[in-house]
Formats: sequence, structure tokens, C-alpha cells
Amino acid sequence: MTNQTALIHSANRRIAPAVLIAVALAVPAAAQDFVAGEPIGALSEAGEWRPMSDNVTVFGSFHFTESCTFDPDKNLVLAMNAGSRVEANDDDGYVSLINPDGSVHTPKWIGATRDGLELHDPLGSAVSNGVLYTVDSGYVRLFDLATGRPERSIPVPGSTLLNGIAVADDGTIYASNTRPTGQLWKVTTGGAVSLFAEGAPLEAPNGVAIDQDGNIVVVNVGDNAVLTYDPDGSVIRTEHSVEGGNDGVIVTADGTKYVSSVRYGSVSRLRPGQEAEIIASGIPSAASMCYDSTQNQLVIPLNPNYALAFVRLD
Repeated sequence: MTNQTALIHSANRRIAPAVLIAVALAVPAAAQDFVAGEPIGALSEAGEWRPMSDNVTVFGSFHFTESCTFDPDKNLVLAMNAGSRVEANDDDGYVSLINPDGSVHTPKWIGATRDGLELHDPLGSAVSNGVLYTVDSGYVRLFDLATGRPERSIPVPGSTLLNGIAVADDGTIYASNTRPTGQLWKVTTGGAVSLFAEGAPLEAPNGVAIDQDGNIVVVNVGDNAVLTYDPDGSVIRTEHSVEGGNDGVIVTADGTKYVSSVRYGSVSRLRPGQEAEIIASGIPSAASMCYDSTQNQLVIPLNPNYALAFVRLD
């Protein structure tokens, strides 16, 4: 941490928000450095930073959360928030840290300040090898998972609505493009971008995951197909969830797939060799969910409902 970063970090804990804004406006942007947000707390009357006491629980801190991902090292859910959504180019997206019981750990972890940060409307997200990945307004953006610091932004020319994202063990990124043409894009660790798949059987593709064999699993909003591509781009398996209109997909270590329907509010479970079954329903706008492997639960963003749903698994 630089001396400047340390000073800013210290100031964030002692100075009132209005003063912080004035200071930020007075300092040229080039002189600023990225700062991650702190867990919940407040300034006392004496001007001392006090963390929230253990007898207080806060829920919320969501603003049109489209996706989440889980960090097992922190044992926290990372919720991707779109910010105000007033203008298409508003640079006000942020990431909240949420405890496994749904209470808030850090309201704005990435996005506490905008210094060194560009994040507009983050949609799908993934965690791999110490990196947080998200798709945002035509870019794949990478953040250091330990600090939240931005690492890289990779443009995907020709994309129109990047939506879901998954990352293979070797760092290869696969991102869906939902509209107007169903596509799946591939981004190498070196930043080379190529079209991996396009057209049928992709029907408004959304959620993307990597299975235990390194294949790419995609679900469609346009139907109930659950498609598995091999790394060469061939469809090697087609399964079906109970309902269509799907957004999120999770593949667990035993090969079980969980699929969330944003249109019909259900979660389908597809066990290897078995028929799909609905295990949860009545979940409004069930979007791109994540798997909390420590608590063995699904965490499902509810888009315009500004909430997360938690589904304990057997």
C-alpha cells in the first residue's frame, strides 16, 4: 500500500461523507488511487470509526443485482449491482459483500470510490484463481479478488449484450451474448477474443458454467435447453430443465446442474442420468445464481426486487 493509499484509507474511516466528497473534488483524478470499501461501521460523535456492533444485523445493499458469485476463502457472496440505471453509460456499478445468512458485510466493496474504477452495469460474474470476472457494457473486467483492485478490461468487439460468464481452470473466459443474435464468445488469458459459437441451438443464451470435465454449459432464455459444448465448440450434450426462460446455471462437483428461470421463478435440478425436477419455485425474476459451496446453498439475485434468495440444498 502506498503512503497516499494509506492516507485515503485512513481518511475514509474518520471523515464525514460530505467532507470526503469535497476532498475528492479538490484533488485531480490522476492523483487518486483505487480504494476498496470497508465493512459496515460509522463515525462516533468524537470522530472515531466504530465497526457495527455484533448485536446489529443489516439486510439489503442491492441495486438491480443481476448475478452473484461466492468466495470460499472469505466465505462471502459477491453481489454485482448495476447502480442507478438512469443512463446507459452511468459509471456507478458496484459490488457488495454479503454474509452467507444474507446479512450485509460490506455495502460497497468495489465502488466505494470511483478512483481508478470503471464499472457501469455488471451482469454475469465468476471467481477463478484469485480473480473476480464480470461482463460489463461490452467488456470483460477482471478484479483482484483479495483487494477488489481493477486488473484488466478486455473489450469484446461485435458483442451487443454480454450477459453470462464462466472461466475454465486455465483462465479461458466464455461469455454469452444474449441479443439480438445468440452467441458465445471466447477470451484467452492473453486477451485474444474470438466467436466460439453462434446461432441455433443458442436461443437468447444467458447463464454459462464449466463442468467437471472442462466443458462449457449454457442455458437459454428462449427455451429450456441446457447445452454442453466441448472446448472445440461442438455440442456434445443437450438436456432440458423443467421450465424455460432460464438465466443462471450451476454445475456442482458431482455433475448435478441447477438452472434458474428468470421468467417463471423456478429452480430445476438435473442429476446425471435422471429427469429434471423443480426444487424451488415462486422466486420472482430468479437471475444468475451462484453456489455457496461452504453452506451448500444456492444464492439467487431477484433483479428489480433488489434482493437475494437463499435455497438450502439436500
